[in-house]
Amino acid sequence: MAKRKNKSDNKQLLKGMLYGVLACVLVVAAAVYMFFFTSISKTGDTAYLYIDNDDTMDSISVKLDTLVSSQSITAIKTLASITGYSSNIRSGRYAIEPGTGALTFFRHIRNAQQSPVKLTVPSVRTKARLAEELSKRLMISKQDLLSALNDEAVCKEHGLDTMTIVSMFIPNTYEIYWNVSVEKLLAKMDTENKNFWNDERERKASDLGLSHVQVSTLASIVEEETANNGEKPMIAGLYYNRYKQNMPLQADPTIKFALQDFSLKRIYNALLSVVSPYNTYRNVGLPPGPIRIPSIEGIDAVLNLVHHDYIYMCAKEDFSGTHNFAKTYPEHLANAARYTKALNERGIK
Repeated sequence: MAKRKNKSDNKQLLKGMLYGVLACVLVVAAAVYMFFFTSISKTGDTAYLYIDNDDTMDSISVKLDTLVSSQSITAIKTLASITGYSSNIRSGRYAIEPGTGALTFFRHIRNAQQSPVKLTVPSVRTKARLAEELSKRLMISKQDLLSALNDEAVCKEHGLDTMTIVSMFIPNTYEIYWNVSVEKLLAKMDTENKNFWNDERERKASDLGLSHVQVSTLASIVEEETANNGEKPMIAGLYYNRYKQNMPLQADPTIKFALQDFSLKRIYNALLSVVSPYNTYRNVGLPPGPIRIPSIEGIDAVLNLVHHDYIYMCAKEDFSGTHNFAKTYPEHLANAARYTKALNERGIK
């Protein structure tokens, strides 16, 4: 009887120990799950961690403080310590999505599994402004990008020069990695530019006898003349007539660009003598490059320009943003007189 009782007691003890071990395993498993697999997001919305080239694990932890829970930071630092991540930190933009655990997120930053940026190329007037706007969305600095855009050797790699390089940028939204290098950014823009110039656009440019750069240059003048998309093909047709007739374009926006003074409201005769290849009053033909990055609407307005006989235009005296067109100089003088009178009445100088 005593032996049977001992055996029974031993079984009960063993069973109790097994249950105890199982409970411990479950507790540990639950702790591991909570530590490494539960959502790390502090806000419940998708957030982004930006890791720079000079970041350390400590600075990354500081950046994470506003994005994830303190427990999650501890978990990520633990994983970093185990894997030696601190000696191989990869820059980039990393998404912290609702439901993402510490282990999954750590794998992303360790393996440089980035979330791309939606980069919108703006329609702006200068390379400096372009570099400034793009640097706000990317890790590259304004100065590094601007230096590349002003480097003849860099521009030549893309078949352009420092005055025509902006024609490579088509205002649109692209997906690109935040830590992209200047070289890869320019390569991306080059590829997107080639994709933009599809067979139909190529044919239309060829029919007009214009290159891609010439189309962009003409479009940039049209864009500066009006924000009215409906009128752009008419204005494009006028400047095209002047260009084909070997007449000076006499486009006021080119004077503003030559002077780099975009605040000018009126272009007086005294300003027309500025010595610059962009002065279309002194120089016949198109300026040496775009005077802004034209929009897709502006480029397509040139490619689909209206064929007419007008060679003069003047802003309408009602300040509607549209223009009066003329075939003869006397007609143009009459239009100009009405506009000048309206300017004087409003005290615009």
